[in-house]
Parts: sequence; C-alpha cells; structure tokens
Amino acid sequence: MIKKIVISFCLGFFLLGCASQVAPVNGKRLPDQKDGSSLSHLMKSDIDRMADVEMRENTQSLRVLMTKLYKRNPAELKKSTSGSVDEMVGWVFEGDHHWDFEMLGGVKETDAIYLAFKHDYKGDRVLAFVVGLHTMMIKARGGKTEFFLTDSVDPQSVYNSARNVEIAAWKLSNARDEAGKLYFQTNEMNAKEQNLSFEREVGRMVGRIDLYALTLSEKSQRGVTRFTQGVATALFLPI
Repeated sequence: MIKKIVISFCLGFFLLGCASQVAPVNGKRLPDQKDGSSLSHLMKSDIDRMADVEMRENTQSLRVLMTKLYKRNPAELKKSTSGSVDEMVGWVFEGDHHWDFEMLGGVKETDAIYLAFKHDYKGDRVLAFVVGLHTMMIKARGGKTEFFLTDSVDPQSVYNSARNVEIAAWKLSNARDEAGKLYFQTNEMNAKEQNLSFEREVGRMVGRIDLYALTLSEKSQRGVTRFTQGVATALFLPI
C-alpha cells in the first residue's frame, strides 16, 4: 500500500514538472494525452502512463534541441534540405520514414550519435545526433513509444539511456574536429551573453529519464547498477 502511494506521488510530481517545462516549437504545443477515460487507458497502470508522458515530453525536448541546433548551425540544415527549420523538424518527427534515414546510411541509436562526431562525415550532423538520441531512447524502452500493462521495460536500460544522454550532451558542447573547431555551436558564453538553453533542455531530459528509471526499478523490484565515470572519456553504455 505504501509503495503504491509513493509511486502515485512520484507520478503526480512527474506530470506537474513536465507540464511546467514543456517549451513550444514554433509557438505550438504537442497535443495533450488522450482522454484518461478512453479504452486504451484502461489497459495502463500508473507506471505506463508515466512512461507515456516521459517519452512524449522527451520527444518534445528533442524537437526543441533540433530546432535550436539548426538555428545555431544552419550549414547542417542545408546538407539535408532547402526548406525551413520547422519543415525539417516536422518531417523528422512526423514523417513516414520509420526512423530509417538513407542519408545516415541506416544507422541508429549510439552509432548515429558517434556518426555526428566522426571527423570525415560529410552529412547532416544535427540529423545524426537527434536521430541517434531518439532511437536510443526508444530501444531502451523495448522499442516502444506507448506502454500498456502487458509491457515490460528494463529499468537498467532506461537508466543507462540517461547516462548516454549526458555523454552525448558533453560531446555536443566539447567535441572538436581535427582542426580544433567545435562540431556544433551550442551554448553562448561570452562577456555579453550567457545562453545555456541547450544545457537546461538536456538537464530536463535526464531528470525525467532518471525519475522514470528509479520508479520503474521500485515497481519491478529490480535494482539498477549506478555507474561513476567521467563523461569526457566515457563510452556509451549498452542498452
């Protein structure tokens, strides 16, 4: 009984936090979740609904990151399209491609993230980075983006995906090519301006994933192994 109360409290806190953090893309919010009285929600536990929200809100965060990255790195957008940033982001997240992009050679998950920082890669690094993160998060959740009572998600894989997001974020802000130039322009830090919007968005993602992983671990009574490693030299963890 106490465990159910704790999980319900975590879910309520989680939903409240997400509602206050969601940033619109192009002035528009993603659609709210389906009516809680719908038939599909009768097949969901509190943890399933939490998983739905966590995945939806982190997908929204990735849309925000992709939009910001293209605006700060317009040369990458031109490698993929002559259209606008919003058109490209909409196609990536809503297009009928099943997250299999010919321009990335079909690579996904951490392989796609590595590709974004490969010195001889000539393609769209923003696309590789975001596709890698999104497909890695989906794989960590058993290949699903919506969850029901019959689904089983490994809390260790979810926890590992949060650490991988941290490693990817470090690379995003610090990795340089052979000439010493950053692969991506992200946070602005100078005497006149300190723009840490990329760092804040990633922090929100990691916080949501960690809360879900630990709540899932408590519910399933499967502990997670915590890793201590420096992000500067860390390899991506297995999912």
